Amino acid sequence: MIQSVPNRDNWNAIDAAVIFDEQGQPWMSFGSFWGGLKIVKLNSDLTRPAEPQEWHTIARRDQVPAGTSSNAGPGEIEAPFILRKGDYYYLFASWGLCCKGADSTYHLVVGRSKQVTGPYVDRAGRDMNEGGGSLLITGNKNWVGLGHNSAYSWDGKEYLVLHAYETADKYLQKLKIMNITWDKEGWPMVDTKELDSYQSKRIK
Repeated sequence: MIQSVPNRDNWNAIDAAVIFDEQGQPWMSFGSFWGGLKIVKLNSDLTRPAEPQEWHTIARRDQVPAGTSSNAGPGEIEAPFILRKGDYYYLFASWGLCCKGADSTYHLVVGRSKQVTGPYVDRAGRDMNEGGGSLLITGNKNWVGLGHNSAYSWDGKEYLVLHAYETADKYLQKLKIMNITWDKEGWPMVDTKELDSYQSKRIK
């Protein structure tokens, strides 16, 4: 569908997720590091970018110098996922580094926009394209490296699906599903205590 090419593109074609806007138009968000997270309009059968092509940057950490490079740089952001609820689109993103066991620094941030293409802003009004993002969850001593989430609505409730590394199991990666609640300003919240609500067991 799309491909990023080293030394040509200042974006990374991974971690894709599809969202339909209020008109039923499909969009695909994706990306990591480099120039941040992108969203592109798709055609009706979800097989390629719509023509004329429409691309937007929706979140990034550090400003990346002009020009392209095979070096990802220090902007640790990836895995966008957009959930539409009420008047807003909520953009969840993973900051930090995954896949490093005890040294994983993954954690989740969120921003929102009334347009699927942004701008997405955090609780303080900071644009996620300028490094904004409100902390959603970081984990605890038993579970580290929380990230690469998705979020879904079922029967009037919302759920956060993500991975985390379990300290007691030599930092083996596990799937977690958590309840999302909403504060009076309409921002999503999750309870870190839910991470310890069950203990996984290895099946031999």
